[in-house]
Amino acid sequence: MRLSRYFLPVLKENPSEAQIVSHRLMLRAGMIKQQSAGIYSWLPLGFKVLRKIENIVHQEQARAGHIPMQMPTLQSADLWRESGRYDGYGEEMLRMQDRHGRDMLFSPTAEELFTDVFRAHVNSYKDLPLTLYQIQWKFRDEIRPRFGVMRGREFYMKDGYTFDLTKEDALHAYNRHLVSYLRTYERMGLQAIPMRADSGPIGGDNTHEFLVLAETGESEVFYDREITDLKFGDRAIDYDNVDQCQAVLEEFTSRYARTDETHDEALFNEVPEERRRVARGIEVGQIFYFGTKYSEAMGATVQGPDGKPGEVHMGSHGIGVSRLLGAIIEASHDENGIIWPEGVTPFHVGIVNLKQGDDEADAACDALYQSFTAAGLEPLYDDRKERAGGKFATMDLIGLPWRITVGPRGLKNGVVELTCRRTGNSEELPPEQAVQKIIEIYAPHRVHVF
Repeated sequence: MRLSRYFLPVLKENPSEAQIVSHRLMLRAGMIKQQSAGIYSWLPLGFKVLRKIENIVHQEQARAGHIPMQMPTLQSADLWRESGRYDGYGEEMLRMQDRHGRDMLFSPTAEELFTDVFRAHVNSYKDLPLTLYQIQWKFRDEIRPRFGVMRGREFYMKDGYTFDLTKEDALHAYNRHLVSYLRTYERMGLQAIPMRADSGPIGGDNTHEFLVLAETGESEVFYDREITDLKFGDRAIDYDNVDQCQAVLEEFTSRYARTDETHDEALFNEVPEERRRVARGIEVGQIFYFGTKYSEAMGATVQGPDGKPGEVHMGSHGIGVSRLLGAIIEASHDENGIIWPEGVTPFHVGIVNLKQGDDEADAACDALYQSFTAAGLEPLYDDRKERAGGKFATMDLIGLPWRITVGPRGLKNGVVELTCRRTGNSEELPPEQAVQKIIEIYAPHRVHVF
């Protein structure tokens, strides 16, 4: 994409309404625009990152054997009355009536909808286990929406639902999700720590939250420092293998890590003092096992191996897709702007022309642009007739991991300058070598668009 043809309404000044780094930088980088309290338009740059994150979630869900579908954003209140949650959910639920006077609601979550689909179409234990999921907009009418997309009223979320015949099978589904989430977050350049948490209005006895450490986190967290040394890496996991999934779960959950809601001071004090840490964390996902709470209330049963109706054990598993943008920025930025990890960057490399209009510089930039495009990468070419300082400031603000600077002086020596946004380190290379290095860097991150 040529920047002269792109819609990127960057701001030079910090917006007064932005209280945290991610909100400020998303507004300044032209990623979002607030339309009303807690509700945002996603502008092209923000939308590109949102789709990158969504694609990673889809790919890792598919790898774990989960099946995507799409539910409506508006739900009938009747389903929630069946489950017993309609009156108890609270004022966060946006309630309304259609023209026929039927009670409706804007989906804050979708346990009831998925259970209703299941009971209508699944009748036998032979159809289990089953995991269905969606990535869909949700709405919760927060009393004080703040911090941009971190705590908005409208948000984009992956919510998945598991259906199993036994508690043992359901707990394997729980472990499978925990493992797939670890891989998902690492691909985004994040270390999300699974922490024992409170189940809240969804219910259930088993639940873990995934939190990214950040000074602006809404939760206080207590953890063993050793957990931050753990990496999922490129492990070959068979998600149907109960023992493999259990082993990974135990590796990542055996060390102390809890939110303030479930913190146990006595257990925490058993951790060696030099390893105890207290910090702030941002929740980016949560998994639940809640047994037969919804299936029993809504009459969802299957015929068991003995021919009799059998109970269905359920779990739900969520990832805050839109919230992840804020979390990534909170975890990866400096005083000049965002620093995107390679896995989610909106463009793979920025090309800065120091002398727009110079025939040799223009030709070199065009050649770089074509080389990256031919390799399947997305460059952002700043071809504006603007001073070099302004171009560098824009590139730093929007946070592309790599920048190639092209100018007449370097070209006389047959080189361009390749700069790493994270470290600030630069090196001079012939254009062909710079292109090849970028291609090799992104090879592990190449993903298809879902």
